[in-house]
Amino acid sequence: MSARFEGIGLVSHDVVVVGGGLSGLVAAIRLAQAGRDVAVFATGHGGLPLAPAVIDVLGYGEGRVTAPGRELPRFLAARPDHPLARIDPGALAAACAWFLELAAPLGYQGTVERNLFLPTAVGALRPTAMVPETMAAGDLAQGGSVLIVGIHGYRDFYPQLLAANLAAAPSPFGSRIDARGVEVVLPGNAGSLRPQLLARRLEQPQVRADLASSIRSELAHEERVGLPAVLGLEHAREVWSDLQDAVGRPLFEIPTVPPSVPGVRLQALLTRSLRRLGGRLVTGAAVVGGEGVGGRLASVRVASSAREVEVRADHFVLATGGVATGGIVVERGGGAREVVLGLPTTAVGLQRDPSSGYFSPRAGDRLGLAVDRLLRPVDRQGQPVYANLHAAGAILEGAVPWREKSGNGISLATGYAAATAILGGSQ
Repeated sequence: MSARFEGIGLVSHDVVVVGGGLSGLVAAIRLAQAGRDVAVFATGHGGLPLAPAVIDVLGYGEGRVTAPGRELPRFLAARPDHPLARIDPGALAAACAWFLELAAPLGYQGTVERNLFLPTAVGALRPTAMVPETMAAGDLAQGGSVLIVGIHGYRDFYPQLLAANLAAAPSPFGSRIDARGVEVVLPGNAGSLRPQLLARRLEQPQVRADLASSIRSELAHEERVGLPAVLGLEHAREVWSDLQDAVGRPLFEIPTVPPSVPGVRLQALLTRSLRRLGGRLVTGAAVVGGEGVGGRLASVRVASSAREVEVRADHFVLATGGVATGGIVVERGGGAREVVLGLPTTAVGLQRDPSSGYFSPRAGDRLGLAVDRLLRPVDRQGQPVYANLHAAGAILEGAVPWREKSGNGISLATGYAAATAILGGSQ
């Protein structure tokens, strides 16, 4: 049953999720699909609108990874505290299959068995497992010829530089990448184009036709065409498909600097899915503490619009992110604290050796919450702090997502696993 409270909404739920990023939304949607009354409280919109919306599982271990499914068992055996090592071995595959079905409106493709290698905005190749269909043709694992097209007035996308960097290095399997960069003028452009503005303009058929005509005039022998990831917001599949048909070559989007149009699309899809299932998403709401009773978390305190409300639930999922998003704060002197419930972290020796290189390993890299097999945060003795509290995503200890290229894969798998633990009746 749910109770209503004036000004904030529901104050009693089956499950409360703290955090509105990928891991929190995944957990909430899976629970809502099972008929649970779920509320998500988030201070903002999470990191999805800033990220390229691809699902990285494992891009780098001892070196570049081409087959994550084959490499993961060995990688995790050497890292028993890694988030993916804490969940059931089948949870990652199950989560990926579930996500592909959920994200079908965006045409996500891929598998954990093989990485795709997509160009970044500076011409490096990013290993990733699952991508929206608008990016799939950009897989350059086997090389090939590609025309990189920029749009005059769109900043932070430099097609000639991108193409030169692609051409300077071989593909992961040693094949040559033949890349050329050009910039075209979009008729009617009166100046600087912001990503979402350009994405909305391209939802107009005539604007798409003009862009396709400009691209055709630049094409030579190239097998496919890469564009900045701005091919529509609400109608991305239509924009991409129409342009591809008009250009006559496979066409793909290349993620650019934030804000990320593909990330905005994925955020919108997940939010709609949650609300369609009856879940509640409250943004601008900071969870500032909680109350434990008898080894269980009984409620959390939510601050919104200068008010503080107690919200009760049977189960809770903490998905506030790590240091980068403020879920964990590193304090002066080398300590760290989890900001919502004051949970113990694995902070030891966080001071950085100034003589070490930027990419060199350091103790703080794997900072986060230690959890048990049900993803419940544990104390220094390894016992669950609260029997009904689970954690998911970047707040977990043991990973270095930016180095491993594993971040969204961890968020997806652990969000799914946290929901599974709740649905399995963990006590």
